[in-house]
Amino acid sequence: MKTKNNSAAELLGIIEEKDRRITELEQQNQWLLEQFRLLRRKQYGTSSEQVIADQVSIFNEAEASADLAAAEPSLTEVKAHYRKGKSRLTTDKLPEDLPVEIIEHELPEDERACPECGGNLHVMGKETREEIRLIPAKAVIVRHVRNIYACRNCENTSDHVPIIKADMPEPVIKGGFASPDAIAHIATQKFMMASPLYRQEQEWKQNGILLSRQTMSNWLLKASEDWLVPIYEAMKHRLLEHSVLHGDETVCQVLKEPGKTAQSRSYMWLYRTSGEAKHQILVYEYQPDRKHIHPEEFLVGFSGYFHADGYDGYHKLPDRVIVVGCFAHMRRKLFDAMKSLPKDKQAGSNAAKGVEYCDRLFHLEKQFALLTPAQRLAERERLSRPLVNEFFDWIERLNALPNTLLGKAEHYAKSQRKYLERYLLDGRLEISNNRAERGVKPFVIGRKNWLFSNTPNGAKASAIYYSLVVTAMENGLNPFEYLSWILTNAPNMGKKGYVTSVEDFLPGSDALPARVFSPKPGGTDSEKHAWEED
Repeated sequence: MKTKNNSAAELLGIIEEKDRRITELEQQNQWLLEQFRLLRRKQYGTSSEQVIADQVSIFNEAEASADLAAAEPSLTEVKAHYRKGKSRLTTDKLPEDLPVEIIEHELPEDERACPECGGNLHVMGKETREEIRLIPAKAVIVRHVRNIYACRNCENTSDHVPIIKADMPEPVIKGGFASPDAIAHIATQKFMMASPLYRQEQEWKQNGILLSRQTMSNWLLKASEDWLVPIYEAMKHRLLEHSVLHGDETVCQVLKEPGKTAQSRSYMWLYRTSGEAKHQILVYEYQPDRKHIHPEEFLVGFSGYFHADGYDGYHKLPDRVIVVGCFAHMRRKLFDAMKSLPKDKQAGSNAAKGVEYCDRLFHLEKQFALLTPAQRLAERERLSRPLVNEFFDWIERLNALPNTLLGKAEHYAKSQRKYLERYLLDGRLEISNNRAERGVKPFVIGRKNWLFSNTPNGAKASAIYYSLVVTAMENGLNPFEYLSWILTNAPNMGKKGYVTSVEDFLPGSDALPARVFSPKPGGTDSEKHAWEED
């Protein structure tokens, strides 16, 4: 409290304390405004992190519009249309081998008279239009009848009659009425199309088939335990033979996890091959928590580069695992900082400059896309490394307020620098961990629909099915046909006409029949975008 007896020093101290408090409140107000703008953008704005080039353009380099890897364009004719409200070009194409049903429309006999002279009309031409007819799924009972043979001569002349049975394939579930096709259909509907079992139950009910979700769940679990676990382990073994991997994790909920409440978080981890692999392999693994020991245990025997985000648990991996950071995460933090500003202050801001640095680095990667790893390494040394050094020099001079989004982005850049720079060490490495994020996206989409797993066994079975389904999609295989083929062959492995080893089930195997391959390997562009859109 001020009085007439306050000394000058005391008054100065009071003023300094008020100035400090005002500065603190201004920073707090700025932080709250940032959070408000960011939450408003996330709730009502587009989820895209693209920046309009003309709106935020700090660097104006000639290479910004060049594309060293692009081939010269050729004239092509594409039948396409634009969806209303979307800027993305979509192309609809039907398989050429679809059966065609022809319906002839003719005049009745009593109407085939000329309205002018009464003469007979004849067909002078045909007018054709085509439409696609979709036939809902239907169920068929498959009755296996095995003939049993005996010798007629022995029956008449001997006291011993040999009985010989015809070969009949083993069922996928002994004592049950599930077929490989039925389990494959249920699995692809849930793990590819994100349709939970209760919705499938309702769909079958509409067709007059009472197939309970409990029965379908039992089928999935039993088939996984009996036949898919060895294939899953073989996929993991094949994965760890590579020297460049990606990893990510996302939350999931398991209601009956021992020692945990139903509301507790569990985690689904993803490990996958990188772009340098000829055949992609994605392995999901369920764990009850996010402890760093889980990736360490999974990666036993692995030695090489491991792409990951900034989670500190990855940085505790042994030295034989070289963790490579993700510039997409770096850019996202700068982008959020930019979008938290008023619109009239975004262009030209420090956050916008940081985003532009990242965009230039990503643009260079597009230029290097078709180069060999050795060529890419050389080009990165020539073009990317100087730009990376310039970016971190700029970060060192930034001095943003610690509690702001830009301050957090600055801290992330400084603490993650040695990991972010590592993609420059090898031409096979990637600038981001987006490959793993795309791999985990099917699980995230499914989680929005089925919400939780009931037990750890169910979560582990889900990890196995997701591993097989998403790996199939990444390798241009039809997940339904692939799973059906696996569940037909696995119970009969080693018999004549069936596969002879677990490795025969893996992508790239010569044992894979033609029917498991999708008409267009890798999926169409619109299919790939569909995962990103959702």
